[in-house]
Amino acid sequence: MTLEVKVLDLGDIELETSFLVLARNPGEIARVPTFGYLILGGEAPILVDTGYRFPSIMERLGMVGIQTEEQLLENQLKQHGLKYGDVKYILHTHLHIDHAGKDDQFPDNTTVVINRRELEFSVSGIMGEQYPAEDVKHLVDRLHSHHALRLLDLELSGPEEIMPGVLCEAAGAHTDGSMNILITTSEGTVCVCGDVIYDINDQLVNPLYQVLASEPATTGNHGCTKRGEKASIKKMLNSSRFLAPIHDRPAVIEGGQVVGRIHDSMPGPIVEKLEPRNWFPV
Repeated sequence: MTLEVKVLDLGDIELETSFLVLARNPGEIARVPTFGYLILGGEAPILVDTGYRFPSIMERLGMVGIQTEEQLLENQLKQHGLKYGDVKYILHTHLHIDHAGKDDQFPDNTTVVINRRELEFSVSGIMGEQYPAEDVKHLVDRLHSHHALRLLDLELSGPEEIMPGVLCEAAGAHTDGSMNILITTSEGTVCVCGDVIYDINDQLVNPLYQVLASEPATTGNHGCTKRGEKASIKKMLNSSRFLAPIHDRPAVIEGGQVVGRIHDSMPGPIVEKLEPRNWFPV
């Protein structure tokens, strides 16, 4: 069994750029993609994240959602010969407004998998409209349908296997209950890291405002400690071959560094090659 991970393009978001990377050009607007990931080649298709409910919902956070007909989740799945009911599991990196908006389009025999702490956090009111009422209420409804929801306890149990070659682990960053999805492929581990990473270049390749060696830049999110966020990023860099954020194109990792970028499939061809940084020149 050989697993592959496909990038699904679910639209764009325009937002204030310092939200993405801490203190980066406050007041300027950036446009970023919103991706989902489709895991194929296993017992059944698995989807990671479902994007936002509809573009205008992003206005609740002072952002702008942009989505074409082709970028609708239904049409992205069709490109791989799938419809909603063919997906066995939806794995959520977390439940923010741009990650869990289409769960109610899936039948109850599609199991939505989330970290229990994330569901608790989503109903706490701490982050307000970042967890839209429509999305959260649907997940609560799934609590009462047989096999429609699976809750993990990753902080206590450690990583949990969803199917052979697919694991979920606590991310330790972004939100209280964020989780990483680890997929074993023929060329190494893909880590779908949600929003722990927003911007590969400004956080990892040329970390903004960092003077220490091998020190990643953090996001503008304040749902965790900055030390915890940095540690989570370093862990991913040292344990993954591919790093797949939701708002940037995937990266190829060697020796804890970004050495290339991937376009739409992992494993897949490198579309941009980056020279390794030699920290200790001879």
